[in-house]
Amino acid sequence: MNNDDPIIAIATPSGMGAIAVLRLSGDGVIETVNEVFNGKKDLRKQSGYTVHYGEIKDDDTVIDDVLVTLFRNPQSFTGEDVVEISCHGSTFIQSRLLNFFLQKGIRMAEAGEFTMRAFFNNKMDLSQAEAVADLIHSENEASAKIAIQQMRGGFSAELAALREQLINFASLIELELDFSEEDVEFANRDQLMDLLNNIERVVRNLSDSFALGNVIKNGIPVAIVGAPNAGKSTLLNALLRDERAIVSDIAGTTRDAIEDDIQLGGLTYRFIDTAGLRDTSDAIESIGIRKAYEKIEQAQIVLFLYDATQSLDVLQKDYQNVAEMCNDKTLMVLANKTDLANAVKPEFINHTFISLSAAKGEGLEDLQQALVDAVETNALSNNQVIVTNARHYQNLENTLAVVQTIRANMNAGVSGDLLALDVREALRYLGNITGAIEVDRDILGTIFGKFCIGK
Repeated sequence: MNNDDPIIAIATPSGMGAIAVLRLSGDGVIETVNEVFNGKKDLRKQSGYTVHYGEIKDDDTVIDDVLVTLFRNPQSFTGEDVVEISCHGSTFIQSRLLNFFLQKGIRMAEAGEFTMRAFFNNKMDLSQAEAVADLIHSENEASAKIAIQQMRGGFSAELAALREQLINFASLIELELDFSEEDVEFANRDQLMDLLNNIERVVRNLSDSFALGNVIKNGIPVAIVGAPNAGKSTLLNALLRDERAIVSDIAGTTRDAIEDDIQLGGLTYRFIDTAGLRDTSDAIESIGIRKAYEKIEQAQIVLFLYDATQSLDVLQKDYQNVAEMCNDKTLMVLANKTDLANAVKPEFINHTFISLSAAKGEGLEDLQQALVDAVETNALSNNQVIVTNARHYQNLENTLAVVQTIRANMNAGVSGDLLALDVREALRYLGNITGAIEVDRDILGTIFGKFCIGK
């Protein structure tokens, strides 16, 4: 990417629509558009944040009637002069306008190049730039809310405060080094220890939030397990309100895991219907059962569904087998087919118990509410910073490890020059998140390469 070239891309999704938007950014883009724009005003003389109606013409041929929106540097997304051309959504018109400007010397933008220019022009830091991509790809209310908060600098503000404290720590330590021969102590060790404890607390809270942030961003995996013919596929269809899985009276119908998503309480839940758990000599069914156990391992929530008409002895054995695999997971026991038999919570079950009839749609609201309650979202409700990016999480973990090392070295009476080196390492990890230090070009290419072309 050459940051000096004027660039262009279609900013709206590919295909035909009512309108499409072409975005241009860089030196001279307003002048280039003005050369081919037939409107009432000279675009070169207009201020930013203005919209102008006219025609784009190739010599005497009108390509399309358009709206041209101007953004003057530095008050634009990229920090450069930006022009957005709203045209009719014909794929032919989009292609013709794009090629027309390419012939005028405007270069085709690479993936994420508009946002990368915003980063290089100090319109946003690296974590905010990544939040732009997260917002574009958000699939539920919660992930969109987190992305907007991060894009507006919520996470950056937390990190800036941490870095400021560490920089103050480093400056005091390094000031002592300048007067080492005079045995002067500028940095009160008790105050520095309090500072380290506070930094560790904040970093740990941010790092711990990744567990919630990751499931919000990627969806909460929910495995539906139980014996054959317990009604797992019927329950999945009822939750999805669609005939997604084949339902049959024949035991062992489901041979493979079937997955689909639904939105509950602003979160995405990824339901996985698995093969019925039982001993079988059928080779194909055995593969499906093995996959069912794998899905239990991958799930955050496990729904153990049983037929309310079955004997309690069989239920107890199946329940205990599943419970043993769910020590670190949320397990809910669902008594199904309550339209055929009454379901009372057995004494040996010590997990959340819900009775329902998947076939009749009864008890589904109770189940949905239990699923929402199972995910701790107080941090989201309180607008706390939640980490959703694995790169950020790894740098926070590295920072935490270095801070713990600094504290141990202070307790051991390590010299100030070694402490200063450790502090600088912690600053480097925090700086990696926001781009406050120089970030390797390969890393930037990986980050922005995940963006769509027009962003």
